[in-house]
Amino acid sequence: MAVHPTAVVDPQAHLGHGVHVGPFAVIGPEVSLADGVQVGPHCVVQGRTSVGAGTVLTAHVCLGGPPQDRAHDGAPTRLMIGEHNVFREFVTVHAGSSSGRGETRVGAKGYFMANSHIAHDAWVGDGVMLANSAAIAGHCDVGDGAVLGGLAGVHQHVRIGRLAMVGAGAMCSQDVPPFTIAQGDRARLFGLNIVGLRRAGLEPDAVRALKDAWRLVFTSGLAMRAGMHQAREAVGSMPEVEELLTFLDGAPRGVCRAASVRVG
Repeated sequence: MAVHPTAVVDPQAHLGHGVHVGPFAVIGPEVSLADGVQVGPHCVVQGRTSVGAGTVLTAHVCLGGPPQDRAHDGAPTRLMIGEHNVFREFVTVHAGSSSGRGETRVGAKGYFMANSHIAHDAWVGDGVMLANSAAIAGHCDVGDGAVLGGLAGVHQHVRIGRLAMVGAGAMCSQDVPPFTIAQGDRARLFGLNIVGLRRAGLEPDAVRALKDAWRLVFTSGLAMRAGMHQAREAVGSMPEVEELLTFLDGAPRGVCRAASVRVG
């Protein structure tokens, strides 16, 4: 363990083996840093925050600050961060709120570029990437492997599905289904995230089934529920298709509309 002499580390904080804390960093009393965490200069880690092994914080990262929520009553809440994440310069992640889940969660192996933000009570999956200045509002869910382009914004309570791609500058006021591409203000769906699906190792049969489901649900001219019914009958035996349809079933804010017939 190596702590720079200018860093301020509360004696009650838990620091695992091989933790490195850089100059002028501040670590609060209820913070837990697992083995191998790297904390860069001028970082602030506060509140009831747990950071998983091997995670890297570059300069000026702020984790565990109180939620930006006027309904929060000051009760103690949490921020839980998984292993092997990278937080670049000036990233902010806030703790949960007393009026929400009480906990913000970030999975493992994420990459969060400069100035990106994760708000209170958001639950972010594994392998998520946020490009520069992308922002996730409170109470959102972001599925494994999702990518948000630079300056993208996600409205409160919106869900971003697994392996979805949100284009740069997109404003997502409604749910983005798994495996799809969304872009624009307000965001619309522009087909399947074919490149992302292939990189994730989905079998060609699964990709073909998702294309069939996309056409039936979004571009056939049928009402969405009718298209979903036909997709379940046609290709619903494929787990990825069932994941897509189940996501659409549980969309209280609605789903982004399709703007194109392109599927990749």
